[in-house]
Amino acid sequence: MSEMNVGPNTVVSTVLRLDPPLEEAPVEGGRGFSVEFADGSVARVEAEDRRSRGLAQVLDGLRRERLPVYAELDPETAAIKLLLIPLIARVVGMHPRDDGLEIEIAPSHARHVLRRDAPHFEATERQLRESLRSGEPVTVTETDAHQILDVRPYKPGPEVPQLPPFSELLPAGRLDARWTWLRLLYVIWRWPWWPWWWFGCMSLASAQEIFDAMNATSCDPLDAAAPCVPFRYPDDGCWGRAHEMCRLMIDKGVTPQKVWIQGHLHTPTRNNPACFVDWRWHVAPTICVRGRWFFMTEQLVIDPSLFTMPVRKATWKAMQGDPNATLTETDASMFYLRDRSTDPTYAKTNGVLTMYRLQLQIRSAWIGPPPYAGCP
Repeated sequence: MSEMNVGPNTVVSTVLRLDPPLEEAPVEGGRGFSVEFADGSVARVEAEDRRSRGLAQVLDGLRRERLPVYAELDPETAAIKLLLIPLIARVVGMHPRDDGLEIEIAPSHARHVLRRDAPHFEATERQLRESLRSGEPVTVTETDAHQILDVRPYKPGPEVPQLPPFSELLPAGRLDARWTWLRLLYVIWRWPWWPWWWFGCMSLASAQEIFDAMNATSCDPLDAAAPCVPFRYPDDGCWGRAHEMCRLMIDKGVTPQKVWIQGHLHTPTRNNPACFVDWRWHVAPTICVRGRWFFMTEQLVIDPSLFTMPVRKATWKAMQGDPNATLTETDASMFYLRDRSTDPTYAKTNGVLTMYRLQLQIRSAWIGPPPYAGCP
């Protein structure tokens, strides 16, 4: 794709190096730093910029992961005025709305909008439709409010891993007949009134301890160093957070499951500057908890991105604003429901967590760290 989507003072490239390097604490003691990009561009962050340290950490993280950067520069000083992290994804749906188009991209569960009044709307729409037609990956750059600014083909260098194909991508909310029968057998087997399950389930107090252990892994928004979990960036990446929580629970001897919700989700949160997030779907782990009556059990949801305690699935669903949303239960091995993929080595999980740690950190640098005091 041509450069028509961005202006002459915009860079979409990978980071080659920071000067001085981050480990030399370049933004302390009145020193700024320069950024060299793979396309030959050079930008600068001045020491006077209060965001300097955060931007340096984000840019260095993107350099190490060989991920692309979207940067708007001051035409006179080349200082970075805006820094965003493009998503690498495939377009799997385009839906009209009053102000433009809602773009469904995989594997993201957020709602992405191409507004009709966006610069270069027609060219951007053509690129999105081409990705939808061909299945080829693209880089999608959007504002913090998920309004699309720039789209271009994703062409990784020889040292950058290719985006894995979605070979059996299914429409959201649908499963093939084979999977449906497997789910039916699984649901019968997991029926909570079978007496043997009661003995293997934990108390509510133990469930709260598990929740607290998961919540304790939450990232510091201004640092977001691995291996923390970016619960305070609820906009996207839930499938990675859920899989990491399942790994941690399994290490503790717990046998979690997962619950997936699909619908037109509008969820209040103090961890987004708009005080809400819009999702197409969401996922979180569940654990078996003994009920008040003998042999009664229940799967409670562990979701620190939304709650401060384990909650019933009905409560979790109601929080997300769509009474017509559907729930699907799976075992913990299901990494991404739409293509039924797994991640036994947690390599894909780590990639998701890395991306959204950086998104949390860049939001915190530009806007300030969550939670946001103006939210109810």
